[in-house]
Amino acid sequence: MAGVASFEAADIPGAKHAPALEALVGRLLSRLKIAVIFGGDKSLDGSVLYRTFNTRSWKSYEAVAGDIARSLRRIGFRHVELMADDMSLGERLRRSGAQLAWLNTAGVQGHNSICHAPAMLEMFGVPYVGHDPLTATLLDNKQWFKRELIGAGLPTAAFVTWHLSRGPFRPERNSRFQRNFAGYGGPFVVKPAVGRASLHVEFVQDAADLPAAVARVHAATQCEVLVEAYLPGREFVVAVCSAVTAKDGSLYRREGPFVFGAQERALGPGEKIFTSMDFRPITPERLKQVDAPADAAIRTQLHDLARNIYLEFNLGTIVRLDVRADAEGRINVLEANPKPDLKQPTAEVTSLICEGLGEHGMSYDDLILSLLADRIDVMLMRQRGMYPHVEELLR
Repeated sequence: MAGVASFEAADIPGAKHAPALEALVGRLLSRLKIAVIFGGDKSLDGSVLYRTFNTRSWKSYEAVAGDIARSLRRIGFRHVELMADDMSLGERLRRSGAQLAWLNTAGVQGHNSICHAPAMLEMFGVPYVGHDPLTATLLDNKQWFKRELIGAGLPTAAFVTWHLSRGPFRPERNSRFQRNFAGYGGPFVVKPAVGRASLHVEFVQDAADLPAAVARVHAATQCEVLVEAYLPGREFVVAVCSAVTAKDGSLYRREGPFVFGAQERALGPGEKIFTSMDFRPITPERLKQVDAPADAAIRTQLHDLARNIYLEFNLGTIVRLDVRADAEGRINVLEANPKPDLKQPTAEVTSLICEGLGEHGMSYDDLILSLLADRIDVMLMRQRGMYPHVEELLR
């Protein structure tokens, strides 16, 4: 199998070599046609019928899709094509003969755009690496994700949501605000319920300033606005994906979800909220591995929390959790990123996901192989008969 090393090249505690899955993936290298899909541009002719508003700040993610495609080719897959997520996606998939897709898109326009591409692929009958439409929406919509966290008994900051279609936000008259924030006067964080990269997120010192902040965020996004208690403690990120992982090109099956990349975000002087990567790229200096002996308890909490969320939400692929401590040091979940940045690191710029791979002796290509191999594992070993066009490739 091109790009796959021998079993003896790696040793992962608590994991077993998966030779049967390795063999399946190896047979697909020269046969499987993969489409790596990035966000379509509504300003281009033929991309949409009518241009509308984006409640989620748009980004093409084409550069990262290119990183993923190049990695798949290095691993040994011979038929990999980039294509845009827009109105003509179905026809391009048909013409290319793509049999599997990798979703690196958050949609083109409209509401809940992150679920549009997986919904189309479900209709087309094309399997994909990515979250299903419902899960993608749930993870991307902070208010519903936080409601599910509370229902599962998992920690998150107190919050309320508001949409300006109901009139101005008046905390002193809002019964839910009074109940959820009883005895708490601030500070707060105001942000769109659906958004990315910390865009349109405001730190608000006092409840009296909330109406104006809510109005500003709504005006910029036309989205429901989330108001939550500001957590003044340390901020962390941690990633989690399935039990199928690769190291040095060999495939392993762990006993549970693979948690990695536990890091602390280094906030600058006076920086209350981590600055958007759109304005300040993520560099290694902005991150610190959570591996010191003094942080052993925090590391355990982060790993347990990530595993619980992966299992509780029945996730099918990788997410990145953003987590912050309150004034007493208690860990709370801020959000889960259903489309975490999978940029291949360079000497100057890294990604929150990939910065944590070195601790496990994994490369960027190992991560990409892990995510694809897991999807193949699900299709061919646990969803027999659902995708006969892929199963036929192995005959």
